[in-house]
Amino acid sequence: MRDYTYERQVPTAALHKARKAFKEADIKVAMAEYERTQKAFHANHERLKAERLARDAEAARKLKI
Repeated sequence: MRDYTYERQVPTAALHKARKAFKEADIKVAMAEYERTQKAFHANHERLKAERLARDAEAARKLKI
C-alpha cells in the first residue's frame, strides 16, 4: 500500500499578485466578449423587428386595396 503525503504549498506574494493580474485580465476579456455578444443580439433583434413591421405594414396595405 502506498502512503501519499501531500503538503500544501503556501503561495508567495509574487504568485498572489500574478494570479490577481491574470484574473483581472480574464475578467476584462470575458466582459468584452459579453458586450460584443449583447450588441450583436440587440442589433439582430432590431433588424428582425424592422422586417416584421415592414411585413405587417405590407400585409395591411394589401388588405386595404
